[in-house]
Amino acid sequence: MSLSTINGHNVSKICLGTMTWGQQNTEAEAHAQIDFALEQGINFMDAAEMYPVPPQAATQGRTEAFIGSWFKKTGKRSDWLLATKATGPREEFAYLREGPRFNRAQLIEAVNGSLRRCQTDHIDLYQLHWPERPANCFGQRGYIHPDDDSSTPIEETLRALETLVRDGKIRSIGLSNETPWGAMTFLQLAEKAGLPRIQSIQNPYSLLNRTYEIGLAEVSHHEDVGLLAYSPLAMGLLSGKYREGRVPEGSRMALFSRFTRYEGEPVLTATDRYCALAEEHDLSPTQMALAFVNSRSFVLSTIIGATTIGQLEENIRSTSVTLSRDVLRGIHAIHKQIPDPAP
Repeated sequence: MSLSTINGHNVSKICLGTMTWGQQNTEAEAHAQIDFALEQGINFMDAAEMYPVPPQAATQGRTEAFIGSWFKKTGKRSDWLLATKATGPREEFAYLREGPRFNRAQLIEAVNGSLRRCQTDHIDLYQLHWPERPANCFGQRGYIHPDDDSSTPIEETLRALETLVRDGKIRSIGLSNETPWGAMTFLQLAEKAGLPRIQSIQNPYSLLNRTYEIGLAEVSHHEDVGLLAYSPLAMGLLSGKYREGRVPEGSRMALFSRFTRYEGEPVLTATDRYCALAEEHDLSPTQMALAFVNSRSFVLSTIIGATTIGQLEENIRSTSVTLSRDVLRGIHAIHKQIPDPAP
C-alpha cells in the first residue's frame, strides 16, 4: 500500500463527506453533491451508520440511505470507493443494537445494515468510528485508565472483521479517532495473527488541530497507514464565516450545540490570524486551510463537507492551490504561538 491508495485503488485527494445529508441537506441535494463531485474527479465518499449529525434515533441511517438511492438511480456504484463506519459505545447510542460494541455479532449486524441502506454488496473501507476501549478522543484530555475496562479485545474485533473481509462484504478496514497506541496495537496483532491490516486512520486535522503530528504522523509514514483528515475547516471556522462573532443563519454553529471543541478565545484568536494571513496573500481562508492539509505527506485524503454546491466547488478547487514559503512561514508562526487550540 502507498499513501495514495486504498486496497490497491487510487484515492482522490478530496473525499466527499456526507454527515449533513438527511439533516441539513435533502436527498435531492445529497444526490446533486455526488453528481458534482464525480464530475470533478472525486472517487471517494465517506459515511457512517450513525449519520446524519447530530445523531438521533429518528434519522439514524438516513445518510447511507441517500447514498444507496443514488447508486440505485444511476447505476454508478463502480465509480466510487465507499467508506463507512461502525458506531462505537456511548450512552447516547443506546438505540443502536442496545448499545454498540465491536464484537463479532454486532459488527456483522452493523455491516449488513450499512450494505442494505447503501444498496451495495460491498463496502470498500470499513472503519471503527472511535475506540471501544476508554481512550482520549473528541478533544478529551487528561487520560485516566479505569480499573473495570470490559471492552471487546482488539484481536476479537479483528477476527470479526476478518470474517467480513473473507465473506466479501468489506474490502479493507480502518480506524477513526484513534491513538498511537491503538493504531500500533491493531497493526501488531494483525501481523502476528495474519489478520486484516488497517489501511487508514480517520482523525481530525486542521490548522486548529495538528495533534496528529505528535505521534500518529510517524505511524503513517513507517506503517503506510494514511490519514483521512476530517474537520479540515474546523466545522467551518477556518472559512472565516464566523469571524467577529457572526453566526450565519442555517450554519452548523447556529443549528447545533454539540461542537464545543471549537469554542473559546484561543480558537477564535487563532482563526482570525489564519484568515488574516490568507487574505494578506490573496487567498481565500477556506482554500489556504484545505491546501495546507492536502499538502501534508501523511494525508491520504481530506474529507470535506459542504451544504451547498458553491461550498463544495471551492473546497475541491483547493487541490490546485500551492502555498508559498511565506504563507507556510506565517502558518508556522501562528501555530507556534497558539498550538492546537481545538484538539
